[in-house]
Amino acid sequence: MRASAEDEDPLAAALRPPLDESPEARAIRLAREEEAARVSQAIDEAIRVERLANKKNKVVRVLLLGQSESGKSTTLRQFQRIYTPTAFREERIHWRVIIQLNVIRSVHTILGAVTAHRRQTSRTRVRTISGPRWDSRSQVTSVRTDGKGKGKGRVDLESDFEDEDERPIDPSARSFYADSYSEDESQEDAELDAISQRLMPLRRVEAMLKERLVPPSEDEPADLGGGPLGLTVSALGLAKEVFVRPGKWRAGGAGTRPASAVAVEAADESQRALFECRFDLMQLWSSMRVREILALRRIRPEEESGFFLNDLDRVTGYNYVPTDDDVLRARLKTIGVSEYKFEMEAGDQGTQWRIVDVGGSPTWVPFFDSVEAIIFLAPISAFDQVLSEDPKVNRLEDSVLLWKGICQNKLLAKVDLVLFLNKCDILQRKLDSGIRLARYVKSYDDRPNDMETASKYFRGKFSAIQRTYSPVPRRFYGYCTSVTESTTTAGILASVRDIVLRQNLRSLRLA
Repeated sequence: MRASAEDEDPLAAALRPPLDESPEARAIRLAREEEAARVSQAIDEAIRVERLANKKNKVVRVLLLGQSESGKSTTLRQFQRIYTPTAFREERIHWRVIIQLNVIRSVHTILGAVTAHRRQTSRTRVRTISGPRWDSRSQVTSVRTDGKGKGKGRVDLESDFEDEDERPIDPSARSFYADSYSEDESQEDAELDAISQRLMPLRRVEAMLKERLVPPSEDEPADLGGGPLGLTVSALGLAKEVFVRPGKWRAGGAGTRPASAVAVEAADESQRALFECRFDLMQLWSSMRVREILALRRIRPEEESGFFLNDLDRVTGYNYVPTDDDVLRARLKTIGVSEYKFEMEAGDQGTQWRIVDVGGSPTWVPFFDSVEAIIFLAPISAFDQVLSEDPKVNRLEDSVLLWKGICQNKLLAKVDLVLFLNKCDILQRKLDSGIRLARYVKSYDDRPNDMETASKYFRGKFSAIQRTYSPVPRRFYGYCTSVTESTTTAGILASVRDIVLRQNLRSLRLA
């Protein structure tokens, strides 16, 4: 008796061959089913072999997260320096291109600031004679409004120089502005003009270096715009940053040995040009006039990644070869997800590490739930800075929101989280210079404005966020770091390595 339609398995019905199947069609169907079974078995076997190989070879996966310029790439380089020292030393010479571009970018920042400042002061001097009538009611405060005339009660972290240019001038200040541009300043500005002209060859050097990073065959540019010396300069006098996609800069010549005499000659030519400009570069950076302008415009290039102006005598030398510290301090912005694979030469030999840098984008997190640990970098020195991609967002606030999102992500509930409160060296210098943390972080209140108190405060805040938002309880691993400093970072990374390997061992036992 045949089963009713209600009792029949729909899957069996779908797989049942047709009643009128011919011998030829049956042979074809059976051959296809046999091939499908063979492919399925091969896939299962490949998965089994990979799992066994992972157990044998100790493959560990780590995810690096954090906003742009938080120190992710430097952390990766520290891993490589400590645990793959041979490969790290072999690649040092290829970082010279990046450091050369870092120097040129710093020069763009300075010249852009000087140009913007002189344009502003020039307009100010004109308005001292024919400017608008003074009205005390038109003074501009530093508190933002919400568009309806209501103040938000927040200090404006940006300095809008264009708006400042349009502010009315107090009559009592007219004579000061009219006479403030002294003959000494006029002479200093003339000298800066002469230096700027002598640095014009850097335009060709920059183009040459970018061509080495991203060959002309690539579809996308290596920078985000054009400006006085080839890069866009914002109202703040900050040059747009050169960027590449993961791996492409190596293909362009910076990460591989030059394959021809032409490539060698190009590398030497850029260094020779910097060598010929070295005295002008040093004179530009040592100019008191330049330092005053940078201070007035609140530009601190020495706090940025890739700052080498204090080492110009060395890095512009004709036979310059980057040191380990130079490589750690170099800045190269990458766009997109990067995975770096390397095997331990020192420490736990035979272990293959796979470190993934998602370039600051939290949208990639759900795709990496199988990692053993996440290293999250929060640059706590950036409490008085805003995001370059969104000037309305404070950088510290952005790090807090990213950390909260990671902690509460259910897909990452069983992943160990390691927090690096990074750039503590810069935080120390800021606090020592008198910058008040409480001015930007209201909850800091009247606590002492010193490094020990501030670091303890930040550690407590981030720990509380993890404790509050984690789907399941987990241990808090938090470190105050300056990842460009090798000695202390080596000890911290050793601790992180132990955390990661323990988690990897637990996952292998459950596999």
